[in-house]
Amino acid sequence: LLKVERVEGGLYDFISQGVRLELFPPLIFLGVGALTDFGPLIAMPRTLLLGAAAQLGLFITFMGANLLGFTAKQSASIGIIGGADGPTAIFLTNKLAPELLGAVAVAAYSYMSLVPLIQPPIMRLLTTEKERRIRMQSLRKVSKAEKLIFALVVMIVCILLVPDASALIAMLMFGNFLRECAVTERLVKAAQNEIINVLTIFLGTSVGITMAAESFLAPATLKIIVLGVIAFGFSTAGGVLVAKAMNVLNPKNPVNPLIGSAGVSAVPMAARVSHVEGQKYDAGNYLLMHAM
Repeated sequence: LLKVERVEGGLYDFISQGVRLELFPPLIFLGVGALTDFGPLIAMPRTLLLGAAAQLGLFITFMGANLLGFTAKQSASIGIIGGADGPTAIFLTNKLAPELLGAVAVAAYSYMSLVPLIQPPIMRLLTTEKERRIRMQSLRKVSKAEKLIFALVVMIVCILLVPDASALIAMLMFGNFLRECAVTERLVKAAQNEIINVLTIFLGTSVGITMAAESFLAPATLKIIVLGVIAFGFSTAGGVLVAKAMNVLNPKNPVNPLIGSAGVSAVPMAARVSHVEGQKYDAGNYLLMHAM
């Protein structure tokens, strides 16, 4: 019989198991779900199209990365930067191209933090001043039962259609269910604050130690950084342009195209950028909840 000895590492080795075993991203999604109010989406379901349109950058970057010599799995990992969601980028890259994990994570979180700089010029370029002044209709009040049913239905449908993403979606909706059921206040507060904050620190440090210093200026890393900003730009443009198209099809109940940029998953920063940009042209225009 072979005697197998277990070799234990240091603190960061243990922490990094959260990435290797894909524990941190789903648990962070638990906190995101506890922080999210899906009421505005339920009240105006067509805004779902803006979230879908804002994934345009993923497909454009996927094709661009392929042309630059990356494999299909590597290209998908690079393209997900355009979704502007750090945990999702780490979750997918860990599955498809773990050798790019450090570079993709650095690019994803860098561009998420640069949302206020990247998005406004694109938003202004693609909209007119008249469109930026559009005031959207007040949303109807969504009942607690609707929100609970929504969380359950979305979770079940996503698990059936996209089982590979079930860990993220299920935890997102579970966190939201805890929030909306109104009987787990202590758990919700923990998910919104302590849990998500600690996990964000652990996630950042465990990914950081995989990124060797000499890798930062490697040609492949520089390509990823450039492709990342392209992905982000096209994703922002996709949401804005589809919002403009929706107004052509339904001019009686127009959507302010500025909220289209919030289709990327940089929550809540992208929504704040939409709101602030709209108030520059109409101080009384409140777009925040529509963008969220």
